[in-house]
Amino acid sequence: MSRRGTADRTTLVLGAATLASLAVTAWLAFVVSPPDVTQGQLVRLIYVHPGAATAAYVGFGLCALASLAYLWPRTRSRRWDRLAAASAEVGVLFCAITLVTGSIWGKAAWGVWWTWDARLTLTALLFAVFVGYLALRRTGGDPDSRARRSAIAAVVAALLVPVDHEATTWWQTLHQDNTLLRPNPSIHGWQLVTMLMSFLAYGLLFAWLVLHRYRVELMEDRFEEEGFAAAIAERKAEAGVGSGVGS
Repeated sequence: MSRRGTADRTTLVLGAATLASLAVTAWLAFVVSPPDVTQGQLVRLIYVHPGAATAAYVGFGLCALASLAYLWPRTRSRRWDRLAAASAEVGVLFCAITLVTGSIWGKAAWGVWWTWDARLTLTALLFAVFVGYLALRRTGGDPDSRARRSAIAAVVAALLVPVDHEATTWWQTLHQDNTLLRPNPSIHGWQLVTMLMSFLAYGLLFAWLVLHRYRVELMEDRFEEEGFAAAIAERKAEAGVGSGVGS
């Protein structure tokens, strides 16, 4: 680990690219992109909300894939468990941003902060389930057993991701349909450019956060292992002293 904690040349370069892409996105969103004919200034939220939602999906999906790799005997490694934890935590962060920005948009467009719409409800459920997953990871016990039950929970929880994504197709909802993933996208010009730029910025931010969080997991594992080894050594030393006194 470097002297700068979880940072190294890779994270510095990635962090600089993230800041640059976020700055370009903000410039496009507030200076270049015009107001929407229908939504007016409210359209600027699409430069945050869809990118955050996509990053959350990627985080939960990556958590499930890493968990499957941990459960598979041939690929089982603690690195997959650390990656699952890191991607889930960052995914929860982006899912919270999705819910907050969606609520702001709902208040302006629908007149309410919240409604039990299928997409909104499933996204809130997804957030709650992965918060529960993170809580499960904090339970005690043997590290391998904890990693195994967390991996099973992650795979089951990730089944909600495609259901949430397709909610606007499978049910009648207030939430608008997919903007990009259809034959005739409903966004064009600078709005489309800005939205795509926001996806790039959020993708870089996601990668930067996961990399740092993964290294924090690695440090925690080392601390736990070294603490356990020190406790064993201390007990052995105490046992040795005790037997010496009694002899």
